Amino acid sequence: MTKTLHHRACHLCEAICGLTIETTTQEGAGVRITSIKGDALDSFSRGHICPKAVALQDIQNDPDRLRQPMLRVGSEWQPIEWQAAFDLVADRLFALQQRHGQNAVAVYQGNPSVHNYGLMTHSNYFLGLLKTRNRFSATSVDQLPHHLSSHLMYGHGLLLPIPDIDHTDFMLILGGNPLASNGSIMTVPDVEKRLKAIQARGGKVVVVDPRRSETAAIADQHIFVQPGGDAALLFGMLNTLFDECLTRDSHLPVDGLDEVRQAIDHLSAEAMSPRCGIPAEQIRQLARDFSRADKAVCYGRMGISTQSFGTLCHWLVQLINLVTGNLDRVGGALCTEPAVDLVSSTSGGHFNRWQSRVSGLPEYAGELPVSALAEEILSEGEGQVRALITVAGNPVLSTPNGRKLEQALDGLEFMLSIDLYINETTRYADLILPSTSALENDHYDTTFNMFAVRNVTRFNRAILEKPQGALHDWEIFVGLAQAFSAKAGRELKPTIPPARMIDLGLRAGLYGDATEHKLSLETLRDHPHGLDLGALKPNLQPRLKTANQRIQAAPAVILADLARFSAMQAPQQAGALLLIGRRHVRSNNSWMHNYHRLVKGKPRHQLLMHPDDLSSRGLTDGQWVRVSSRVGVVEVQVLGSVEMMPGVVSLPHGWGHARPGVHMSIASKQPGVSANDLTDEHQLDALSGNAVLNGVPVHVAAA
Repeated sequence: MTKTLHHRACHLCEAICGLTIETTTQEGAGVRITSIKGDALDSFSRGHICPKAVALQDIQNDPDRLRQPMLRVGSEWQPIEWQAAFDLVADRLFALQQRHGQNAVAVYQGNPSVHNYGLMTHSNYFLGLLKTRNRFSATSVDQLPHHLSSHLMYGHGLLLPIPDIDHTDFMLILGGNPLASNGSIMTVPDVEKRLKAIQARGGKVVVVDPRRSETAAIADQHIFVQPGGDAALLFGMLNTLFDECLTRDSHLPVDGLDEVRQAIDHLSAEAMSPRCGIPAEQIRQLARDFSRADKAVCYGRMGISTQSFGTLCHWLVQLINLVTGNLDRVGGALCTEPAVDLVSSTSGGHFNRWQSRVSGLPEYAGELPVSALAEEILSEGEGQVRALITVAGNPVLSTPNGRKLEQALDGLEFMLSIDLYINETTRYADLILPSTSALENDHYDTTFNMFAVRNVTRFNRAILEKPQGALHDWEIFVGLAQAFSAKAGRELKPTIPPARMIDLGLRAGLYGDATEHKLSLETLRDHPHGLDLGALKPNLQPRLKTANQRIQAAPAVILADLARFSAMQAPQQAGALLLIGRRHVRSNNSWMHNYHRLVKGKPRHQLLMHPDDLSSRGLTDGQWVRVSSRVGVVEVQVLGSVEMMPGVVSLPHGWGHARPGVHMSIASKQPGVSANDLTDEHQLDALSGNAVLNGVPVHVAAA
């Protein structure tokens, strides 16, 4: 028996915590994982891990995980050889596009795509051959307003200022719960200790949220906000900063601040108070406290993205940091300088060059809002989507009005899924192609190093050997591309493995061959615990990608959206409550629900409701209730909670697995329903097309 220690980062969330993994090799029994612990020598995560990391062994050993291509024949699944699968895809997709045009094939990519670098480097090697405009991803049920605001203001959708959490004195968090999400567009392992360190050095943490979340519970101050009202709060704060002369000059070149000041002149704290449910004096005091802190940062996350004015929210976050002198400043918001820099190596992107066929929703970076996917399949006519490819995603559970999407998927002529499971979405596929597991893959975090609160880098080597007959995700896309190009008679450019791409990126990057660091894959192999490249520092001005290399504080499309904000009235439905989502550190995505150690313990599937809202409806704690919205009805257990703002209810994300044809044995036995059986595909941030998942009007009554 031989024991071996391995070091790599966990890939299950953005925190990328360092791990020490022990494997045991025993004659006749092969290699098995015997221990997963935090890596105390990782300078970034400092030995911290959450329960998800330990569950990596459960994912590896899960008997429900697919290990070979599967073809659906009637209601049964049968194995199929790789080449036969590739040829089948090529034949079906080419024939469909010949009959109905290239846009008859749609693509959906899920969030795990950025956690697997082979998907990042090679998915477009095949998908790009399809030349379809019907491309969708989880971006538009999440962080699209982040990218769009950065694209419009800084010239690149990935030029995202990150909170300098280790040096700030005042951190304002809106719509984020980093204790549950481990950051989220803020790669920050051990976030609880980092937040408490702010407090220990005399600083302050303030959380704005309709629920007293796990992060709010440790904050110095928690402020309830009406769901969907964050833009009003931020307008009131920015107006106060201007009105009370609380601004500071910035070293950055900026266009449009005078236009901003004029445009929001009428959006005072007093005018905004009814829109957000926060007293005007409290809004003004928050602005004063923020401006008077030596170093402060405003951080907004998913909760302010997934509402009607998500793009306005993120624009306002940037402006508040800018006008208080905290943008591009130590202790404020800073851009990273990653070893592989996607900002310098990719274009700034584009917006609204084309629109969706049915509802005319805008594209961003070549993708349409996923809320339009179902209608593009169901609405007949020229350009109707007739085939779908899903990549590492489960849109039935993660996009609005999932039941309508189910109906759409059931009517497709052909569906391909690149996925590890037969889940709520992939059960409709004709063919599922599973890749190797994470621990059988090497990996480099091209995305999360862009969002890290320190400049860090590491190369994660595979822990386990690739099983015989298995393919890595990038190899699947190469096989599909070769089969499709041969069928279509198109030339296919040669490619190289992801590791080689990363090596070239490292050598050409900020710490590469031309520098003292001389980073390469070989260098990183000598640093199994990762490499710290230093704290974030001011760098925004030379990195700006706008046409005139100046920050655009007043993009025309954003100022135009102010009219929509000013005209919008809060929804008035008698007896209605406003629905928000919820995540948990163990089970924050639907694909994590099939592992016992991540779903055990206290139930967390319930609808949370303030006790006053329970009593006013004649409901009791623990009973079953019917929750209805415009699009659907679910039945779920209700739990009274003083952590909820009155008038607001919360359902967790990603549950509702007990559906026919789902092959996830542990998940299917868990209670709960899908919140996206209630969310409305017609409720959008009209500017970006991002879905509205927070502030959905619902009615709750006894079941």
